[in-house]
Amino acid sequence: MKHRSSYWQLLPYLRPHWRTIAQALACTLGFTVFWPILAWLAGEVANLIGQGEVVAIAQLAAVSAVVFIIRGVVQFGQDALMAKAALAIALDLRRQVYTHLQSLSLSYFETSQTGDLSYRLTEDVDRIGEVVNKVFHQFIPCILQLIVVLGYMVYLNWQLTLASLVVAPLMGVLIGAFGQQLLVYTRRSQSRVSDLSSLLTEVFSGIRLVRAFAAEGYEIDRFSQEAERNRQAKYSAERLKAIQFPVVGFLEAMSVLLLFLLGGWQISTGNLTGAEFVSYIAAVALLIDPISITTSNYNEFKQGEASVDRIFELFQIQPAVIEHPRAMTLPPVTGKVEYRDVWFGYTPDQPVLKQLNLLAFPGEAIALVGASGAGKTTLVNLLPRFYDPQDGQILIDGIDVQDVTLRSLRRQIGIVPQETVLFSGTIAQNIAFGQKQFDLEAVQQAARVANAHQFISQFADGYHSWVGERGVNLSGGQRQRIAIARAVLLDPQILILDEATSALDSESEALVQEALERLMQSRTVFIIAHRLATVRRADRILVLEQGRVVESGTHAELLEKGDRYARFYAQQFE
Repeated sequence: MKHRSSYWQLLPYLRPHWRTIAQALACTLGFTVFWPILAWLAGEVANLIGQGEVVAIAQLAAVSAVVFIIRGVVQFGQDALMAKAALAIALDLRRQVYTHLQSLSLSYFETSQTGDLSYRLTEDVDRIGEVVNKVFHQFIPCILQLIVVLGYMVYLNWQLTLASLVVAPLMGVLIGAFGQQLLVYTRRSQSRVSDLSSLLTEVFSGIRLVRAFAAEGYEIDRFSQEAERNRQAKYSAERLKAIQFPVVGFLEAMSVLLLFLLGGWQISTGNLTGAEFVSYIAAVALLIDPISITTSNYNEFKQGEASVDRIFELFQIQPAVIEHPRAMTLPPVTGKVEYRDVWFGYTPDQPVLKQLNLLAFPGEAIALVGASGAGKTTLVNLLPRFYDPQDGQILIDGIDVQDVTLRSLRRQIGIVPQETVLFSGTIAQNIAFGQKQFDLEAVQQAARVANAHQFISQFADGYHSWVGERGVNLSGGQRQRIAIARAVLLDPQILILDEATSALDSESEALVQEALERLMQSRTVFIIAHRLATVRRADRILVLEQGRVVESGTHAELLEKGDRYARFYAQQFE
């Protein structure tokens, strides 16, 4: 059985804005009061027209004008205040969802679809904001209008009102049934939109590969199939709504015909005057919009409920890497790193690292060598707690990394990745990534160390030059040197280098290598080695095989030994 409406989950987000919502509801009440007054005025005008009272009609018209002005003022207050509250609620929800996503572990993002997350943070949150707005801006006012106007109709003639409402239960059942089916179709439609968004993100990110393999036709076919599934899902929902409105409209028309029939009968029996019947008809006319809007809103609320479910699904996902409530701030470290009997697997039954032991001394440069899948990248990813081992300990200066705050840990570990990631913004902002306020002189000094200052200075705007999405305006070597400058500015005592010089030309490679040598000075460095120069420069080389360190020593020692490293060196580097 389905639990209560998903909208109850939004209550905590409404509470901070209760004053604005209360003010909007006060305006709504004021706005609602005028509906029976308008119906009464219609009856009075009809009566005066029949009597030919021109002066009285003019006076009543003046009163009506004042009523419409006051009604317009409170309507503006209702609409403006509710829009303000709804947008603020959507902003709070979007911020909290984004904050929660930032707390999730890398493993979640490696399996989730970027397009789907983007859709939830944009379209789904916007839909929720629109629903909240309509609840207070339209739905509640319409319900109040129905109650007040129906009360006035009962006051005029309760027998006629009772007879008019014969079809109301049937309409309610039909609207409810349509709404539940629409919720099913909407969930399916939103899932298709997310799939389509994910496909677009994937293709545009890999457009170079699409061009290289002349796969444009293949991708157009994939897109067409996904777009067709999206169309079918949306059409199912729209077709259902198309069926609903004629059915409900027919019932409304039958109600009006019944009303005239019974009204004539009531007038003939003397239970109702002509002016009262005009007023009654005006009241019925005032019910048409609220009923139509309520029906439409109910459909939108069911569609919005699917968005609420999709958003709060994200809150159910918990990070795999958790910072303990009493975690301490990691003090400035010397750079001693120790792995003690570490076991780790992305799935527990398939370990990547097996009882791994490692001790790196302060200022030591360690190169990690091994075949693909040996566990090199996994080993270094455990140090900043991108993942936690299933067993064993990782210590920095004798302190377990799981006992310190993630921020204080990661601020002391610099990473220069194999694929440099730059964000839209200026060059200076990318070098000082993660800092709201930064010293431009310090940024420039870091760039000099990274051999980046010269090419940055050649841009018209220098350090204020716009990088472009993913650094599209820069060459590979330039992006890599900005990544090195970023690490220099952080000034970490521990450094992780995943060398990315293999795709660079010889001049860029020489500049990057020189920058790396400066960066590595007096730091504990872990290098996933791809180049001969890096291997020779390391103080110690560790050979990994099936998640274990099988050899350790300097380049010369391991070559002389003539075992795994010597064979690997011959295969990979010679």
